[in-house]
Amino acid sequence: MKKNIRVVIARLGMDAHWRGSIVVAHALRDAGMEVIYVGNQMPEDIAETAVQEYADVVGLSTLSGNHMLLAPEVVRHLRARGMKQIIVVLGGTIPPDDIPKLKKAGIVEIFGPGTPLEKIISFLSGSQ
Repeated sequence: MKKNIRVVIARLGMDAHWRGSIVVAHALRDAGMEVIYVGNQMPEDIAETAVQEYADVVGLSTLSGNHMLLAPEVVRHLRARGMKQIIVVLGGTIPPDDIPKLKKAGIVEIFGPGTPLEKIISFLSGSQ
């Protein structure tokens, strides 16, 4: 029997933009994934939740410009806990110049505003 993909969805820091993360969480749930939505959290707490929930994926959301500082911190906290198998993806308004730096920091994929939900589902389904 194939295991459902477990995804922790979090908004980085105090980002008040919630709609995108909720829409994505519902789409992933409707696609058969197990979604743990934690709302606004700091990197260390996101990583700890991912470990406790046996997550396969951490999905981060941001529109507030904190992505260069906080998203790599999530990866760092996961790796410090030995969780190299958990992939981290990021959604939000990310300047194109930041994308290579984020990927170098361990963010596996970045989804900008308007990304079709099917693309996100397909990417995460293929990641396992």
